[in-house]
Amino acid sequence: MSVKPSILAAAITGATSLLASATAHAQAYPSKPVRLVVGFTAGGASDIMGRAIAARLSEQMGQSVIVENRPGAASNIGADHVAKSAPDGYTILLGTISLSINPSLYKNLTYNARTDLLPISQIASTPFMLVVHPSSPIKSVSELIAAAKAAKEPLQYATAGSGSGSHLFMEYFSSLAGIKMQAIPYKGTSPAMTDVIGGRVPLTFDNVITTGPLSKSGKLRGLAVSTTTRASVAPTIPTMVEAGIAGFDAQAWFGLFAPAGTPGAIVGRLEAETIKALRDPKVQEAFRTNGAEPLGTTAAQFGAFFTNEIDKWGKVVQSADVKIN
Repeated sequence: MSVKPSILAAAITGATSLLASATAHAQAYPSKPVRLVVGFTAGGASDIMGRAIAARLSEQMGQSVIVENRPGAASNIGADHVAKSAPDGYTILLGTISLSINPSLYKNLTYNARTDLLPISQIASTPFMLVVHPSSPIKSVSELIAAAKAAKEPLQYATAGSGSGSHLFMEYFSSLAGIKMQAIPYKGTSPAMTDVIGGRVPLTFDNVITTGPLSKSGKLRGLAVSTTTRASVAPTIPTMVEAGIAGFDAQAWFGLFAPAGTPGAIVGRLEAETIKALRDPKVQEAFRTNGAEPLGTTAAQFGAFFTNEIDKWGKVVQSADVKIN
C-alpha cells in the first residue's frame, strides 16, 4: 500500500512542528522561578546542600531557584508534593536516601518513588561512621563483633528512630557480620547522639556530618566508615571493607528529581545545569564543609543507582523485620 505524497508531506510537517515546539519550549525554560522542595527542616544537611546548589543554578539559568522546605513523615510529605506537581520543570525535589528506604518501610505511601519521580542527578554522598564511647574497651570492628558474639544479652545501639539510616546501616552491618544487636530508637539524631556521648548507650552508626566532628574532638571513637573509600573529613578511620566486612558499601546520598512526565528536554537541561553547578568551587566547598562529597552524575547513572538502592534497602528492611507503627 502506497502513501500519497501529500499525506506523507503533511505527516513530516506535523512531526517537524512538534519537534520544533518541544525544542523551543526547552530553550525557553525556565521562564519563571523554579521551586526546589526539600523534605526536611531548614538548617539540616539536606537544606544546606539544597540552598548551595539552588544559588548556583539560579546564576546559571537566569531564574530564581527557590528552596521550599516541606518537612515531615521522613521526607514523604515533600516527595508526595513533587510527585503530584505539574511535570513542567518548575517543581523539583531534593531527595535523599530516605526516598529509597521509604517504599519498603511504609505500606500506604501516596506516591510511587520508582514511577512517579524522574532522577535528574545525584549531587552528593556522605558515609556513615560507626562510633563508640571513648571509654569503651572496643577499639575496632573485629573487637565489636567479638564482643557482640560473646555477650549474654544483645549489645545496644542508639538510632535516630525506627527505619532511620542509623538503624538500617547497623542492621546491614549486623547481617554481614553475623551478629545480633538491639536497637534503641530515639526521636532524632540529636538525642541519640547525646546518650552515646553521655555513655548511656555504647554505640551508634550515623552520618559522618554528625559523627565526624565528634570523633575528631575525642567525644566519640570512630571504628569505620560505610563507604568503600575513606571519608575526606576522617581520613584516619578505615572503611568497613578494610575493617574486614567484605562487600559492605553504603552511603547517605542526595539527588534531584522531577515529576514523572517532565519533558526529556527539560530533564536534560536540569541534568546539564546541575553537573555544571557541581563543578563550581564554591558549591564544592559548601558540600565538603558539611562532610559531603560533591558528585554530579547523569540522569541515567542516577536512575540505575536509585533503583539499586530501593532494592538493597528493601532487603535490609525485610530481613530486619523493621516496622513503622
